[in-house]
Amino acid sequence: MRRARLLAVAVTVACGAVGVISSTQTWLTAVLDDGAEHALAVAGAAAVPVLAPLSLAVLALGAAMSIVGLVLRYVFGGLSVLIGLVLAWLTAVVAFERPVSAVASVVTEATGIAGESSVAELLSSITATPWPLITLAAWVVLVAAGVFTLVTARGWSSAGRRYRTDDTARPPTDGARPHDAAGSRAIDDWDGLSRGEDPTA
Repeated sequence: MRRARLLAVAVTVACGAVGVISSTQTWLTAVLDDGAEHALAVAGAAAVPVLAPLSLAVLALGAAMSIVGLVLRYVFGGLSVLIGLVLAWLTAVVAFERPVSAVASVVTEATGIAGESSVAELLSSITATPWPLITLAAWVVLVAAGVFTLVTARGWSSAGRRYRTDDTARPPTDGARPHDAAGSRAIDDWDGLSRGEDPTA
């Protein structure tokens, strides 16, 4: 099941990377109803404030998943499903509904006007870029990877098992050890010198 482990780890890390990259990209464009029709770009991190930290958490889960034991594989697989579902829901809301709350922080920073209802009165339109849908697809894949991890985790080989060999695992078959024999020879040589014998002869 080594391929299963590599696949789960690679997909999880890739989904986290997509989330991190997406958090810096423009998700929405808010057009102000101010006569000049100023357009404000809203990044993913502004539209979904938890996007960047949870994406980093997914990256960490993927990296750690390759070295942990069986119990933590199940824990990490479950966390991947949970985080994927949460982010998928938040991303879908932005992608399909384009709520005022997703652009409110950017509009407030640009105009100084706060409050969702007040911000809504300033807007003439909110349009979405492809990034919300791209990120939503990544979260769907993340949920699938988490389920795959839960199903296959028991069959994954241990990360350190490949470094073991039969020779290193096999205990000594006799009671004598090399350093004990060398020590005995050294004592015999010393006794011979005490009696005036030449140990090199």
